[in-house]
Amino acid sequence: MNIFGIGPAELFLIGVVALLVFGPKKLPEIGRSLGKTLKSFQEASREFESEFKREVERAEAAPATTMTATIEPPTQPALSSSETAPVPTAVEATEAIATTSDRPADPA
Repeated sequence: MNIFGIGPAELFLIGVVALLVFGPKKLPEIGRSLGKTLKSFQEASREFESEFKREVERAEAAPATTMTATIEPPTQPALSSSETAPVPTAVEATEAIATTSDRPADPA
């Protein structure tokens, strides 16, 4: 017998410690509340599982209508290769940075 990886010796030790901590009068009450908690957890787990299965079945169901896509012509013509903006070279970019860093700081 192995429950959650706990053998009979460990279960006995846990029971003895619980008996010492809670006493013989409180132990059945604690066992009942623990049982109720586990039962409600199992019910919630079953409900979650059934809801999950329902959603999966609904998602797998074939859609009633098919989707169609159309390609519309662009409203503006695309730029030709001669109309593109010039890209600065590395030297031009370095010179632009150097000239902006030479300016005195604005005192305001």
